[in-house]
Amino acid sequence: MSLPPDVQCVDAAQLLVWRPCGILDHRKVDKIIAFVTEQENKFGKSFNRFTDISRLDSVDLSFNYVFHVALYRRLSRRGRTIIKSAFLVPNAEVSRYIKLHALLTDHSPLKVRIFKEYAAAAEWLGVPVELLMGKISKAEVCARDVKEAKPPR
Repeated sequence: MSLPPDVQCVDAAQLLVWRPCGILDHRKVDKIIAFVTEQENKFGKSFNRFTDISRLDSVDLSFNYVFHVALYRRLSRRGRTIIKSAFLVPNAEVSRYIKLHALLTDHSPLKVRIFKEYAAAAEWLGVPVELLMGKISKAEVCARDVKEAKPPR
């Protein structure tokens, strides 16, 4: 499966960034879940996630669907390494769906947190805030990693 247009994978930061826009419905969620599952199985490594839902116009998901997605993700992570999944949630309408997802994945290797600001999410994920805002390139992330990895003189 090729990289969806609203997804950015930053190997140097071990981070997958998803920025859906328009209407969030089950088709979009199914596509990102299929992509994430394929990547996890194909590469056998974990990567943290950041979902920026500030560009959504609306959400067309049912409680039942969100429940099943969260349960699927919880079970698919069983026995695997812990990963962080940060959601930038700007409004209450979308927040309730993410809160349900977070509640149902609690006490599993999938650690879900909701943020209202990029800076707090970046700090929790351990990445530059510019990366989450889409203002930094993959090359810049690699350069920062190399620079920070150099021993002090």
